[in-house]
Amino acid sequence: MVAELEKIIYDDGGGFRAAYINDTGGLWHFHPEYELVLNLKSNGTRIVGDSVELFDRFDMVLIGGNIPHCWNYYKQNNTLPENHGISVNFKIESIGEALLSQHELRNLKVLFNEADRGIAFSTEDSRKAEKYFVQMVNNKGIDKMIDFFNIIKILCSSANKACLCSENYKLAYDERGNKKMADVYSYIRENYFKPLPLKKIAKIAKMSPVAFSRYFKKNSGAGFIEYLNRVRTNKACYLLRETEYTVHDIAMECGFASMSNFNKQFRKTEGVSPRGFRTQFK
Repeated sequence: MVAELEKIIYDDGGGFRAAYINDTGGLWHFHPEYELVLNLKSNGTRIVGDSVELFDRFDMVLIGGNIPHCWNYYKQNNTLPENHGISVNFKIESIGEALLSQHELRNLKVLFNEADRGIAFSTEDSRKAEKYFVQMVNNKGIDKMIDFFNIIKILCSSANKACLCSENYKLAYDERGNKKMADVYSYIRENYFKPLPLKKIAKIAKMSPVAFSRYFKKNSGAGFIEYLNRVRTNKACYLLRETEYTVHDIAMECGFASMSNFNKQFRKTEGVSPRGFRTQFK
């Protein structure tokens, strides 16, 4: 399944759109607009390009144009809270190169360049920005723009931010969706809990296993098995934190073939055993 092009609708005819998020996520998509997302009430797994990470309340990210992304929300009783996040979409053209080239906005230009790999910000930054996100949803005209630049000010001065995609990923992606990698990412996301031998995944990409291994490492910055284990471990972290399932059942549900392998891979990525991780949240 290739990433789908999403058309952003600007209901007021402007170049900046702010709206509450009430969907259930899961759609692997991209669009030419930049996107700011602030999660308010939910948690799950955030996938941006080749980055796969757990997210929780006050997760805030900035995503550059044409980077495929999706949010897989963990639901309680198959439902999500109303207005569980806010998204802001905008076009660089709406700000204008003439304005961006000014000395006063040099940090903003750097920020937008960094956004080509996606950027995650701290909970502290998210809490500072929350009121401006909410005001952007409700305001129009110059007040809406003032809210936008107040958010941008927080992002530009952030001392705790991290790039999401690997350096190789952006080089390999184009507006058509990089079909081979999109197909592979989607298949892993939907089937991580099943046995996924390299031969089977290579067939999805229509490549030999050897050629696929090289191709995947070049485009994702990680080996296929390493990436798969990261996806499985992220899901295990959520289940250990939010449920009372036994460690054994979690290992099986996340696709690990044995407890020894689960313990080894979990400790490799998280630095503690699964039981030690769970203890931190009790």
